[in-house]
Amino acid sequence: MKKHVLIWLSAILSIAIVSWKKPDATVTGKVTLPNGLPLANVLVSSQKSGKQTTTDVKGSYSIEAQVGDVLSFSLAGYQTKQATVGKTLVVNVELKYMKETVKIAKEDRLEKKIKGEPNKMYMGARKDVPIMQRNHYPSDPIEHNTEEYDAVRESRFLGVNQNPLSTFSIDVDRASYSNMRRFINGGQLPPKDVIRVEELINYFSYDYADPKDDNPFAVYTEISQCPWNKEHQLVQIGLQGKNIPTDKLPPSNLVFLIDVSGSMSSANKLPLVKSAMRLLVNQLRQQDKVSIVVYAGAAGLVLPATNNKEQILQALERLEAGGSTAGGAGIQLAYKVAEENFAKNGNNRVIIATDGDFNVGASSNAEMERLIEDKRKSGVFLTVLGFGMGNYKDSKMEILADKGNGNYAYIDGILEAEKVFIKEFGGTLFTIAKDVKIQVEFNPTKVKAYRLIGYENRALKNEDFNDDKKDAGEMGAGHTVTALYEVIPASSNEVVAGIDNLKYQNTQVNTTAYKSNEVMNVKLRYKQPSGDVSKLIEKPVVDKSISFEKSSQNFRWAASVAAFGMVMRDSEFKGNATLDQALQIAESAKGEDKEGYRAEFIRIIRSAQLLGKK
Repeated sequence: MKKHVLIWLSAILSIAIVSWKKPDATVTGKVTLPNGLPLANVLVSSQKSGKQTTTDVKGSYSIEAQVGDVLSFSLAGYQTKQATVGKTLVVNVELKYMKETVKIAKEDRLEKKIKGEPNKMYMGARKDVPIMQRNHYPSDPIEHNTEEYDAVRESRFLGVNQNPLSTFSIDVDRASYSNMRRFINGGQLPPKDVIRVEELINYFSYDYADPKDDNPFAVYTEISQCPWNKEHQLVQIGLQGKNIPTDKLPPSNLVFLIDVSGSMSSANKLPLVKSAMRLLVNQLRQQDKVSIVVYAGAAGLVLPATNNKEQILQALERLEAGGSTAGGAGIQLAYKVAEENFAKNGNNRVIIATDGDFNVGASSNAEMERLIEDKRKSGVFLTVLGFGMGNYKDSKMEILADKGNGNYAYIDGILEAEKVFIKEFGGTLFTIAKDVKIQVEFNPTKVKAYRLIGYENRALKNEDFNDDKKDAGEMGAGHTVTALYEVIPASSNEVVAGIDNLKYQNTQVNTTAYKSNEVMNVKLRYKQPSGDVSKLIEKPVVDKSISFEKSSQNFRWAASVAAFGMVMRDSEFKGNATLDQALQIAESAKGEDKEGYRAEFIRIIRSAQLLGKK
């Protein structure tokens, strides 16, 4: 009997020893570049358990793993690295940039004219230059990298006597910032046309108070000394969209339009699209519905409208990349599905996720513009999400957002997806005012000349301001919009180049201007999301002689980002701006920074300095 008991106990003990598993512990660490700067969005995976996490904006992570487990660290554009967990449970790694080289056409043609295109030269192409180092155009003899950016022609100083009015559409797009960050995190300075200064400024939220009246947004202004030219002044115009609790937002009819063509197969494209969309789906409510349309060589509906989250997530998981890119057909079908499921008094929106590399059917920028302008009449709004690198078509994405009552973001990692779909859920998806226009009239007794910083592709004719048929920008719930003017005071002896004195006319300034202490008058027009008639708001700007050092955190932060953008663009209007100056101002104006976006910007400035920018 004893013998049987011993055998039984021995068997139980053996099973226990075999089945006993060492408990997981929390492993922490940091992922950096070789220069010590933190790297965000790195995927950290446990080889034994399959658990995954990503690094935050400080490059930090934590994951459950065991001593002896192997962790894998990967990020598109970087060499994947593996490291073993030791007894300290701390694993710090460095990732090196993966330097791909471009292939150049026959070397002896680099200094020759292109046949049939006299005077057009290949743009400095040479062997072994890392991709994305230069702005590439279709005529470049370069394989692998066909990214496209529209040239930004900076606004110049305009004399107030000849040009008393400045009119533009608001812009809530932020794609330029995260795209710029992608280049710098990849160890390269971005081409200057990647930089749209207003999108850099508007990437950040500002501490403006909510509107206290029936208007969907409040207007704030501030004026102080210009930090990069002490003889000039800087004027800030800020808009704060009304914050609406998620449970008070109207029901949503969303159509996910997802590019599943062959160009979307890399890790930072379709797999990241799926992860981003999962974040959004988990935010949706019972009254919200989602349809999924995909396009490659053709377009198709893969999921009819449903509020079943499990079905939506399963449909996303099944998507695979392959084939050519019929973007125009996809847009046509997505809007058709949105209109069939139109939610009256609700939020009707197409969300397109793509690298913009359309190559079948309607695909040119002009065709896209005509197509999306026609679809805008349906009452369906648009969110454009850009993904990937190498063949990215920023110019096309911007057209879609600008002409389609939309907004535009570039998703360079899962943290940016979290920002767009979770932290800015209402602003991204719910429009509270459309066709928002700003018109500024300058007082010639106070201002000699002015320059709007950024917004070059949002400029409007003065007569467009009162034309309710003229399209302009949309504002989402909780969104902030900030614009800056650099002005030359009327008392300045500075000569403004460009326009001679008039021969036959003499501009008369009325006595009201001389008596007023107003520097400028700001007018805004907007429509309700489903309205056709605009409403007017006015706000005068008075100079209270506040020094730059005593100006608000909002003002100084916006000035810092503007200075950074102008330096990165090598702007002829940057004055005395340097990255050192932008860094100093940013550090003084960082504020509470709960989400860490401002701290990340400070690190980006330092990274740009290490890459050789001054």
